[in-house]
Amino acid sequence: MMTVAYLANQFPAAVEPYVIEEIEELRRRGVRVVTGSVRKPGKPADVNWAPEVVLQPMSAIILLRAIGLLVRRWNRVSSLIARVVFRGREGPLQRLKALAHTGLGACYAVLLERRAVEHIHVHHGYFGSWIGMVASRLLGVGFSLTLHGSDLLLHGVYLDAKLENCTLCLTVSEYNRRHILERYPTVDAEKVVVVRLGVDVFERAELPVRRVKAGEPFVMLAVGRLHAVKDHAFLVRACAQLHHHGVDFECSIAGDGPERRRLESLIRKHGLEGRVRLLGHVAREQMDALYDRADVVVLTSRSEGIPLVLMEAMACGQIVLAPAITGIPELVSAGTTGFLYESGALDDFVARLLLIRSLMQALGDPHLYPHILPAARQLDWMRHAARVHVLHNFDRCKNLEAFGDLFIERIGPRTESIPDENFVLQQI
Repeated sequence: MMTVAYLANQFPAAVEPYVIEEIEELRRRGVRVVTGSVRKPGKPADVNWAPEVVLQPMSAIILLRAIGLLVRRWNRVSSLIARVVFRGREGPLQRLKALAHTGLGACYAVLLERRAVEHIHVHHGYFGSWIGMVASRLLGVGFSLTLHGSDLLLHGVYLDAKLENCTLCLTVSEYNRRHILERYPTVDAEKVVVVRLGVDVFERAELPVRRVKAGEPFVMLAVGRLHAVKDHAFLVRACAQLHHHGVDFECSIAGDGPERRRLESLIRKHGLEGRVRLLGHVAREQMDALYDRADVVVLTSRSEGIPLVLMEAMACGQIVLAPAITGIPELVSAGTTGFLYESGALDDFVARLLLIRSLMQALGDPHLYPHILPAARQLDWMRHAARVHVLHNFDRCKNLEAFGDLFIERIGPRTESIPDENFVLQQI
């Protein structure tokens, strides 16, 4: 039985269900998975998913053992230290953090030493991936990682070293793969592989049909953690424009996070208290009701991989509006499976919202909008096309099977030799 250590910055995390799903898929195939979290997680909803290894906070004994391991096997990580100290364009603070994460990598190696780990996989390319890479060097085992969106496109610190040292790099979109190979041309293209995420696509008797009739508000829904990269402030400003133009609407934002106070302040500033609601975290089993009530599901992120929220909305037969960035056009084809707008262009975003509203009004009161009724009738076809696209390309079960197949096929015992710290053994 293969033993794999699977590390995330924080595990488990409600906003990252795919991590648990991948671990379950590997275990279903007979792989022993040692779950790990860099940060101490909150109390998991399911105690069965408490991580087996937690790095922070770290005990003094483990730190001392880690220092000893670094000294004994210095030659295994000296090239990584040299990359941090002498090469690259990173600033002093980033370099200091990388050195600290090197120490955490040694601690992780100490915690894994007696677990017979044969490979380390890290989900996301943030600092946890440096920790996993260092541990793999010290233990002499393979290392792989999964890259999504911001970890590659906004915060790709030391990715050159991580990509050079990994045996396999999984990523969620063709856009990401092209970006990696263009930005890091020395990387072996064979080890950069697209494995898409997915959602459950359940049978439905019929797709929900929304018609905005006279006197009814236009209902918008956004789903995602309240973080600057999700840019919900952009959505609130768009709502302010709609309000200024006298549009009757409701906007709900499902999710929680550090931006909540700022968004509450922005909502008050624009006098939108009765129109824009922050719902906080919404349980997965309650999301379908929100999707079914919405006229359009919107996404306003500055950076993304391919968001699960769009897949979920499209699987429910909803109209979606998203920025034309990164891998999103691989999911949302403008005019075919949804609507796209120019990222950061508030006027374009508002214009698309008004267009969708007009089309739905034409379906709700055909006699009032006969000139756009033919275009409006295409919305029902778009819902169907979106659902079919998700079913064929973003089905969770199919894509998890593809992940498992690839992982088992490509992750094997490390064959390249690592110089042993003992000079005599090196000569032998």
